[in-house]
Amino acid sequence: MKTRSTSSLGALHPVLFFAVVYAIALLFSIFICSSLFYSCNASQADVSQKQEAPAQHTSLSQSTAALIK
Repeated sequence: MKTRSTSSLGALHPVLFFAVVYAIALLFSIFICSSLFYSCNASQADVSQKQEAPAQHTSLSQSTAALIK
């Protein structure tokens, strides 16, 4: 009588593949939905009170004077 040489893991390959794809899609959807939730529920004060550093303006004469020295 001939013994089987194939493993049962080969038969489960499509099932395991789709389980991994489902798990990855679930993780991405949790990340996307939580980021959308937090962006929609941000208070107006948090958004409007963002402060940016003032831009430093140097005139053309100052920059050329620094190159000449």
